[in-house]
Formats: sequence, structure tokens, C-alpha cells
Amino acid sequence: MSVTIAGVEPGSIAAKKGILPGDVLEAINGEAIRDVLDYRFYMTDTRLSLSLRRDGEPFSVPVRKGEYDDLGLEFETYLMDRQHTCRNKCIFCFVDQLPRGLRDSLYVKDDDSRMSFLFGSYVTLTNLTEEDIRRIIKMRLSPINISVHTTDPQLRVEMLKNPRAADSLRFIPMLTQAGIRVNTQLVLCPGINDGPALEKSLRDLAEYRPGLGSIALVPVGLTGHREGLFPLRPYTREEARQVLDIAGAFQEEMLQKHGSRVAYPADEFFLLAELPIPEAEYYEDFDQLEDGVGLWALLRQEFLDALEQEEGRPLSRRVSVATGTAAAPLLSALAALAEERYPGLTVTVHGIPNRLFGGAVNVAGLLCGGDIARGLSGMELGEELLIPSVMLRHETDKFLDDTTVPWLEEQTGVPVRVVDNDGAQLLDAMLGA
Repeated sequence: MSVTIAGVEPGSIAAKKGILPGDVLEAINGEAIRDVLDYRFYMTDTRLSLSLRRDGEPFSVPVRKGEYDDLGLEFETYLMDRQHTCRNKCIFCFVDQLPRGLRDSLYVKDDDSRMSFLFGSYVTLTNLTEEDIRRIIKMRLSPINISVHTTDPQLRVEMLKNPRAADSLRFIPMLTQAGIRVNTQLVLCPGINDGPALEKSLRDLAEYRPGLGSIALVPVGLTGHREGLFPLRPYTREEARQVLDIAGAFQEEMLQKHGSRVAYPADEFFLLAELPIPEAEYYEDFDQLEDGVGLWALLRQEFLDALEQEEGRPLSRRVSVATGTAAAPLLSALAALAEERYPGLTVTVHGIPNRLFGGAVNVAGLLCGGDIARGLSGMELGEELLIPSVMLRHETDKFLDDTTVPWLEEQTGVPVRVVDNDGAQLLDAMLGA
């Protein structure tokens, strides 16, 4: 086990010790270095002995440093080795539903526990061994986000199409009993893992409290590109309400036992059920914002708090907002409040249909630049077009179809302002601040 050093920061500890690009880092204080987690964990010691190789010859470098001082080594990727890809063939896999012609990275199926710790992504545990679990525990890699989907072993195998899906469930209590906080998600498919199966999953996962942090209930996402895939369909209004009823009963029980609701349906379930999205207090610590759980409630509360602090005044300004069709009515309600406070302000919200993905895909994060340009073609957009940052790949500021913000500005003829998912920033953008 070893990693090749791609670069050395000038003036760093490593540079002063004569370490060069191309050297191979094998161990720190005798502990093998396989990836970024090993490196970060063992690098925090104040006295280090680095075991390296140069042109096949071993050598060692002693280092004395502060606990949080960086060595200045650079590696080819942030993981230092290859990303661990998924070995499952889930019946609801979103990657399998992508249209052709997108960038290659979008077709990579991630199932990497390191990505869970570093970036909050979800893992199924089917890629892990007991040695991996022991390493997570030793390094205190917490929290870990786990895609459970169901706690019924046979059903989990059927849904993930992987025989390891059943056995890997045993890793959850191993983690929670060792003090690793676990957040979980259940991607629910109508008639498959909801109903009694959902009730069982919620009860089973509740047994892992307090190590279990939260459970996100997410409706299956279906695009218009499912040719030859497992037959799935979207939730109906009544089915969505049944899921919310099951979740509500479980939440009441958890509130009495633990003082927390524990399980939280994604915002989309409330929209599918045609019911109001709860207030911010419902979501407690907002553990699962990245899963679309409480995203709208937090944005609304931040917006209202910011609006409360503003003094209304006449304002001559006209702007437009582009978003997915799901969020358009919600943002329109906020825009109306801002217009009421600021006479002369006009905010027009455009819900853009998703032609690239099709199907039931209606969220802002999956809109591409081409669809936005087509959806706004010929419209008078005012002084600025506001778009949410979730539409863009942050490293390159590109949409999913590799178009860019400057390209969209050319197509629409107006400046485009990218707004983070923050209610106060959204209000500032509407006001031109």
C-alpha cells in the first residue's frame, strides 16, 4: 500500500525535508498509507517518521511539527487513489436513467465510504469489509450516511440486486455501538418498500438510537429514460399521503421516547401529497438537507427573517427567477411577499420543464442550461435572471449539459446571478443588493 506524490508545495515542511514529486509515500509512523483518510489521520501526530521510496529505493524522513500543520504534499486526486464505485444494480438507480451525451463523470456510480465522510454522500455498505468498518471506527469517521432502503434482508437483496446487501446490514449496529453517528435514507418505491415494509424499516432502525441520527424518506426519482429497466412508477397523491401518515405515527412515537422525530420525509413527498411543507421547527437540526429534507422550510424561514429586518421602500426593479417546476409555486409565494414590502419591485418566477431528463424530474438541481434557455426564449426577463447555485457543478460553473453561465447570458440577453440556497441571499438578489 502506497501513494505517489504528485507535487510538493514550495516552502512547505516536505519541501524543506527534500521530498520530491514522484516519491512514493508508503507509511507514516509505521502505519500504511492507502488514501486520504489514512494520510489525514496519521499526519496529525507532532512527531512523524515518513517511510518513502525514490526510484525503488526506500528512505525515511523525520518530521517535528504542530498538530494541525500540513506537510505540503500534493496527490493526483483528493482521495489519493481511485474512487470506489458501486457494485449494486439497484432497481431505482438514477445513473441508469441518464440520457446519453452528458459528461463522463455523471455516469460514475459512487459507493465510497470516504466520500460519505468527506462530502456527505450515501453508501450502501455492500462495498465494505469488517476491516473497513474497523478503520472507520478507529479513525472516528463520523457521521456516515447510509442508503438502507429497507431493513428486510431479502427485500434489500432484491432492490439492490446484490447478494451482499443482506449481510452488510450488520455493519450498522457495529458502527452505532462504537459511537459512530449514522444518518440513513430510504428511497421509497410505490408498492415495494413502503407500507408494512416501511413500518418495519423504521422500527428496526429506531433500535440503533442514539447512534442513529436521522432517517430520510425520499420518493424514487424517475426520468424519461427508463427503457429496459425495472418497472417503476411515481407516487400518486394518495400513496404519498400514506407514506406521510406512516412517518407521522412513527415521529410521534419517537418524540415521546427520544424527544426527536428521527424520520423526516423529503420535501417532495409533501408536494406529491399536495400538503403544506412543515415549518422549520419540524426538521430540528436539518440533518439531511442534501437529501432534500427541509430544504424549502429552511429557505423560507431565512427569507422571512431577512424580510422582517428590512424596511419597506419604493423600489423600481424587475427581475426573473428560473427554477424547477416543483419549487416555482413556493418561490412565487416568497416573491409576492417581497413585492408587497417593496412597491415597484417585480419578481417573475419561471418554472422550467426538464426536457433533458423528462419523466417526473422537476427539481432545480437537475435543470440544464439548454432547457433554461429554451424555457425563457422570447421572454422579457427584466434587469437580471436569478438561478440557484445547485444547477451548477461548482468546480467548473457548468450546467449538466456543459453549458455555462456566460452562454446562458448570451442566450437570454440579461445578466445571470447565481444565488446560493440561502433565504437572505435570495432576498438580496431580488432587491439587487
